[in-house]
Amino acid sequence: MKARLYNKYVNEVVPALKEKHKFANVHQIPRMVKIVVNMGVSASLEKNAIEDAAKDLALITGRKPVISKSRHNIANFKLRLGQPIGCRVTLRRDAMYEFFDRLVAAALPRLAAASP
Repeated sequence: MKARLYNKYVNEVVPALKEKHKFANVHQIPRMVKIVVNMGVSASLEKNAIEDAAKDLALITGRKPVISKSRHNIANFKLRLGQPIGCRVTLRRDAMYEFFDRLVAAALPRLAAASP
């Protein structure tokens, strides 16, 4: 079953955009391709910081994150080549629309209500 947001996009938004902007081709209409969720972690502070961040990101997105490793040595940051520095998840298609729907409908309104 397709996400609620995807069905709304296909049934309502695409025809409205096509009519409003006079698009000749369906491929001219803007669409989402992917959502990338990143989390940078300072692993030098805690021993299990990367694993904890990966568990949190997996809980948020529903997908297993990829651990990002450093590509260079940077002495000022005490960073070495290949050291884990964060994690990321790329969402596409159905998972992307489900995540975006939950983000817009549930998470962001709570953040807006909590801020003064």
